[in-house]
Amino acid sequence: MNHCFALFSMTTTTGYNNNHGALMLNCKLIILTLLLIITPCTVTSGQFVVTTWNFTRATREAWEALSEGGGAMDAVERGCSWCESDLRVGSVGFGNHPDESGETTLDAMVMEGESMRVGAVADLRRVKSAVSVARAVLEHTKLTMLVGESATKFAVAMGFVNESLTTKFSHNEWLLWKRNRCQPNYWRYVTPDPSASCGPYKPLPRKQPWKYPIGHEYLVGVSNHDTIGMIAVDRDGRVAVGTSTNGLDHKIPGRVGDSPIPGAGGYADSTAGGAAVATGDGDVMMRYLPALRVVEWIRSGVAPGDAARKAIAFIANREPGFSGAVVAVDTVKRRHGAACRGFPEWGNIFPYSVADTDGRVSLFRVKCNS
Repeated sequence: MNHCFALFSMTTTTGYNNNHGALMLNCKLIILTLLLIITPCTVTSGQFVVTTWNFTRATREAWEALSEGGGAMDAVERGCSWCESDLRVGSVGFGNHPDESGETTLDAMVMEGESMRVGAVADLRRVKSAVSVARAVLEHTKLTMLVGESATKFAVAMGFVNESLTTKFSHNEWLLWKRNRCQPNYWRYVTPDPSASCGPYKPLPRKQPWKYPIGHEYLVGVSNHDTIGMIAVDRDGRVAVGTSTNGLDHKIPGRVGDSPIPGAGGYADSTAGGAAVATGDGDVMMRYLPALRVVEWIRSGVAPGDAARKAIAFIANREPGFSGAVVAVDTVKRRHGAACRGFPEWGNIFPYSVADTDGRVSLFRVKCNS
């Protein structure tokens, strides 16, 4: 039997002070014990939630949706929505990670494992509830994804509020980036030199084939980019996944990563008995569809942790040095697992949380390959 290392949560609370630029917040957070416990990577209840990173409150919110009689889709929407609305979560929702123009834009996706239906939005502007808009795409259109200003128009038509996603913090973050000669950025083979100055840029003449470096070209982590990915299984055994992110800090306007792409940011298939979500270097991971690969490996009988490791290794063999993680669930055998690569700012450790019996949230940690 596969085993996991878990940190079990307790009900003790403490003050939390997060320096979010000029923003100082105090709130109560669950204290996690420092007892590292070896436990089977299984759940014991009929319904459960699995979430990337240490978004334990989002996991709890999703569990509450299930405990109140909601379905798996209700759970992932509620859990991801909590992250979108909390300014302490810099990598999801409004008020952080402005693009080169200073605007925060959002990507999100939801997917049902029974029907295989997907709703997604990308480059969504001026609407805070990205995952709820993605669900509206699933429920109120025959389409899969809407993008940019057209996605915003759809959201407003569906009753969502059109409002700025910029805060004082995100505006100051953008100003500091501009004063730092627009470093870092994601341009290459342009003039003026993108490593030394801001744009606008023009392409350099192509006198010979460009040499594209292999490996990651920027450090990915929660400080500059990352995603909430969530898997929920309800009491009827239905599975859904949800993702939400505000993407890379200072990205080129219009950039879309893996989060809203089915098979890349997340995937669920009830006929396979599996679901998976991914997080990390989206521009690399979306080329390899790790969530889809993991679910198909689960279909063939591979344990979720082993399937996640196979997916990470598959990418690493072609993209040395990338940072990313996959969390997987076998919805039939009720097992979960994860694998990761990189994340040096986290000590090469990737956390994910699980809620099952009585809503208890356990935080699991996976050692990453470097």
